[in-house]
Amino acid sequence: MIADQNNIFKFSHSEKLMPQEEVLETNKEKRQISIGLPKEISPEEKRIALVPEAAGLLVQNGHNVFIESSAGTSAHFPDHEYSEAGGQIVNSPEEVYKSDIILKVTPPADNEIELIKNKQTLISALQVMSQTRDYFSKLSSKKITAIAYELIQDKTGSYPVRRLLSEIVGKEAIIIAAQYLGNQIHGRGSMLGGFPGITPSEVVILGAGTVGENATRAALGLGAVVKIFDHSIYRLRRLQDNLNTKLFTSIIQPKVLLKSLRTADVVIGAIHSVYGKTQCIVSEEMVRQMKPGAVIIDVSIDQGGCFETSHMTNHKEPVFKKYDVTHYCVTNIASCVPHTASYALSNFFTPVLLKIGEEGGVDNMLRGDFGICKGVYLFHGILTNRYISDLYNLPFQDIELLMAAFRG
Repeated sequence: MIADQNNIFKFSHSEKLMPQEEVLETNKEKRQISIGLPKEISPEEKRIALVPEAAGLLVQNGHNVFIESSAGTSAHFPDHEYSEAGGQIVNSPEEVYKSDIILKVTPPADNEIELIKNKQTLISALQVMSQTRDYFSKLSSKKITAIAYELIQDKTGSYPVRRLLSEIVGKEAIIIAAQYLGNQIHGRGSMLGGFPGITPSEVVILGAGTVGENATRAALGLGAVVKIFDHSIYRLRRLQDNLNTKLFTSIIQPKVLLKSLRTADVVIGAIHSVYGKTQCIVSEEMVRQMKPGAVIIDVSIDQGGCFETSHMTNHKEPVFKKYDVTHYCVTNIASCVPHTASYALSNFFTPVLLKIGEEGGVDNMLRGDFGICKGVYLFHGILTNRYISDLYNLPFQDIELLMAAFRG
């Protein structure tokens, strides 16, 4: 009897009477991982996903970080800062793509997909509306796990990466608008904001989400009169509460909107759709009735734009005129400030990468992180995103069932 009691005590002390699933969790071993940072091949993309300080922190925790030479130069992070932090500078993308995890800002192009190794992990943007069925088939053939950072969620169900980039974009949109409004060729030669003795500028913002809120903050800070339109009363009320001030807000009604557009100096289009194409809010006839020299910043252009007169532009030729109204329709506004945007991305990715190492690999991390799991669209080469499946008629499987099958 005494022997049996001793055995029971020994069992309870060593295992703490935990359920078997919990015992498995506590037995996870840390894993050294290698992270590859390839140079972005798009001339429009200036950002990098990890800054030197973040690379140094990962190295201090036992991981290896490989950076393609000059990958951070456009964001003003020279190679020597990475090497001094402990990162390893390599001279070719082939060397970077030997890493366990490939971390990019933009989705991989076809020639980059060729460099991806079987069973790697890819973390990058997805930009689903810009892809094709063949794109997902090529990635799937590599048997990789692919995570779209814009689809990652937090515990509240919001999208943290999308939010932090939207904060940057909202503020930058007003700065860009001010530059063009003050330009004698593209604008009215007017200073955006308020000035003693002069009627303040009028800024119309379409969309009361994160971009709209931060654009509003920036415009108010310059002294402009701001009018916000949105489909949602809840978002309009939330924006007003967040700013703790009374604002002109309205549901999107064509007659009310047109009246504001006629007197607007700047219009920011910040309507966003989680998936798919953004609804066109401003017709060509509405643009025709705007003031000559007014400025449109169509932040929604990456989803088709919310102005009928918009078409995609780039950083080299960012604007065009239609009915004497300047249109700025660059898809990647955050890349205008690559140094700041790189820090924002790095601050999010660094804890995720450290957690992957602590949990003993990507698969283990995903089992315990519902939010990151939401960003997965390929798991070991199998499509796990229902929207992509429906959009491109591809087979789909539930990720939770897949992770259970790959537990061994």
